[in-house]
Amino acid sequence: MSGVGLVLGVWTGTFVLLVLFGGVFADRFGARRMMVGADLVRVLTQGVLAVAFFAGTPPFWLLVSMAAVAGAAVAMFLPGVNGMVPLVASEPQRANATLKVADALAHLLGPALAGLLIAVTSAGTVYAIDAGTFLLSARAWRTRPARARRRQTPARTGVRCAANCASGGSPARTWMWAVIRPGWSHGVPVSPLVPLTSALIGERLGPNASRSGRVLPRRRHGARRAAGELRVRPARPLAAGAVAMALFTLPPVSVAVGSGMPVLLVGHVLGGGAMAFWSVMWATSVQTHTPPEVLNRVSAYELAGSVSGIAVGQILAGPATGLASPPGC
Repeated sequence: MSGVGLVLGVWTGTFVLLVLFGGVFADRFGARRMMVGADLVRVLTQGVLAVAFFAGTPPFWLLVSMAAVAGAAVAMFLPGVNGMVPLVASEPQRANATLKVADALAHLLGPALAGLLIAVTSAGTVYAIDAGTFLLSARAWRTRPARARRRQTPARTGVRCAANCASGGSPARTWMWAVIRPGWSHGVPVSPLVPLTSALIGERLGPNASRSGRVLPRRRHGARRAAGELRVRPARPLAAGAVAMALFTLPPVSVAVGSGMPVLLVGHVLGGGAMAFWSVMWATSVQTHTPPEVLNRVSAYELAGSVSGIAVGQILAGPATGLASPPGC
């Protein structure tokens, strides 16, 4: 497990170190170009690992190096997603909701399908299929026509420009930093919730614990899917999303007070739906109120902070689960 943790740590660390530069490059050279290039790099990394697994057991140094390259590619890819949505979709909110649905389905079905393929075939097959998906993604981004051409990036293109442009030197966009800065620490308490919730429910439900531990995350993904498909268009989207986020307290509260399975399921459905609704409102607000020439950099700041918080939360997940688990488990 220490080897797996190191590989994941290298991936996350590389991403956090480079994502701000990914935002700068996306604004400077174009988000589409950066995203297609990042997908092609991941075709290479996953393809190399597929060949290595087909040949036998890959050396550890290869796993670490490919994780670093893949993390760098993701850092170049993700900042551009936010900026590309207004260029390829006439209705950004609907497009963001569709992205949330796709993300939920990927997180729900991807691990299950990968496990099935490994059991039936081999890890090399999984990596080969993964490489193929990135090739399809590159083709899709390459051939998708944009609705409008971006304005040229101004001469001031450094990373610091994103912070200045997000605040804009006026109160008009201080709402961005009012959300981004607290969001940097949001991942710290949220990341341990899944293993901690599983430990607590396992103690309470006994023999049915393993089944319930699988059901709760799936119900949460189902809530994200349902919330993502809503076509609610509030006059003040951020305010509506912030109010909805109050429901995100239901999953941990339902576990903390010792609720039964029906209440736990309802709490996770409502909490997942609230998170999905907020994320769609936030992404749409940023896309429609940020100058196009700095949109990718502003997105990169949010990504860097949130992923850093999640990484810290994952480190704390083990101790938190140990403290919450019953003696002898």
